[in-house]
Parts: sequence; structure tokens; C-alpha cells
Amino acid sequence: MKRFFLVSMFSLTLGMLISLGLGTLLAQPAVSTIGAIPHDLPIEPILIKTTRGNTISAWLILAKSSKGGVLLMHGVRSNRLQMVERARFLYQAGYSSLLFDFQAHGESTGEHITFGYLEQQDASAAFHYLKRRLPQQKIAVLGVSLGGAAALLSDIPQQADALILEAVYSNLETAIANRLEMRLGTIGHYLTPMLSWQIKPRLGFELADLAPIKHIAQIKTPVLIIAGAQDQHTKLAEAEQFYQLAPEPKELWILPQAIHQDFQDYAPQIYQHKLLNFLEQSFKELK
Repeated sequence: MKRFFLVSMFSLTLGMLISLGLGTLLAQPAVSTIGAIPHDLPIEPILIKTTRGNTISAWLILAKSSKGGVLLMHGVRSNRLQMVERARFLYQAGYSSLLFDFQAHGESTGEHITFGYLEQQDASAAFHYLKRRLPQQKIAVLGVSLGGAAALLSDIPQQADALILEAVYSNLETAIANRLEMRLGTIGHYLTPMLSWQIKPRLGFELADLAPIKHIAQIKTPVLIIAGAQDQHTKLAEAEQFYQLAPEPKELWILPQAIHQDFQDYAPQIYQHKLLNFLEQSFKELK
């Protein structure tokens, strides 16, 4: 019994230390220098203030005779550079775009990554800035992973003219469990509660506050949901649940061999064709 007790206490202590380390790592800012502006795009560097007082670094690209605007929002631990190829093909097709670094990412201010809780303020501020710069034009929003979660948690679903969600987690608890089990196998299941309990004291909000799936039924815009069938970070069942709960008009596009990756890089020609068709059809229906 004594040996069992000691082994149990050692395992529990080790689990706590691992979970604390992972919590620190996951919430740590992903700041980086963006570097030179791509020379082939008419980029206007801008700074956007959020309601919380953060300063968001962004690039605005205005197309001549713009067909509308697209807000491009990157995934966790990335930055606006992840969105440049999307901005490029959109510009060539006649669409303006705004791409930015979420708080605690890239060159934007922020103390912690919050997986959508504070990032929703960035999404809202950027959306309304783009609306002001493109008055009378239709605005679509594209969010990858964290970007999609931030979009759903914000006021965007009630105001955008089209919404594209790529590999968006259904709720934070499931996202944590998926990632721990990927890396640690069965033991990850037991570490999930140890990591989840840190959310409130570390980041200041409840785990239940981050459930994008609860907001999908409230959208008032055409939605395209994109998922990788082999994605173990955000599993296909989550995308299917988003699709089931979303109101019409809606579309689910599944890439059979894709994992949790940049779908633009995975299948660029098909991806670009799909998005441009979706934007054209969505904006046309709103005329």
C-alpha cells in the first residue's frame, strides 16, 4: 500500500508539473518581426485599436474597382504572413482584404494567447475598420482555426456578408483533449482536467466561455466550413457538427487527406477556385 501510495503521488505530481508547463507554453505570446512588405501588393500598413486598448498591427490591401472586402484571420501561434497568399489571389480576383496579427501574436500587443477570448475583440475591431474603409461594399470573413473561433465568438456572424471557417475547434475543452491525446496517448486523457483548470486563474475566463459551436446557429450569413478528414487537432466530427447546426445557406467542404494544416498550401488551385466561387455566389445572393 505504501508503494502504491508513493507511485500515485509521484504520478499526480508529475502530471501537475507537466500540465503547468504545457499551460505556460500554450498561453505564451507568439511575437515576431514580420519583416518587409510584399512588393507585389499595394499594402497600406495600419494600426487598429481594440476596445481593450490593444494595438493590432495590420495590412490593408485595396483593389481597384473592388468587388468587396475579405477579413483574413490567421491561426494560433501564427501571424498575418499566413494570410498573404490568400490576400494575393483575392487581390488578383478584384477583392480588397485586411490581414492582421491577433493580440499576443506577430507585432501586435498582448500578454497571453487566449484562444479566442480576447482575440474576438481584435476580430471585431478589424471587421469594423474594414467596413469603414469600404463603405457600401460587402464584407466576407475568413478565419483559420483560432481566427474562425474568434469570428464566431465576436459580433461578426450577425454583420458579415459571408463567413468561411477553416478547421475551427468546437470548444476549448475538446481542443485541449485532442492535442494532449495526440502527443501523450491515453495519459493525455487524464491530463486534460489538470490543464483545463488553469484557464480561469491563468487567463481570467471560464473554460465554458470558449465554445464557438454554441454560436454557429446565430449566424445570419452564408457559411463555408472547411475541414481536413485526417485532422486530429480539430476532428472531422467537429466540422460536421458545425455544419449540422449552421443555418442555410451553408456548405461543408472536406479535404480527404488533409490534416490540421494550411489548406491554401495543401491544395492551392482547388482552394482558390472554391473560395472565389463561394464569395461570388454569396455576394450575388445579397444584391
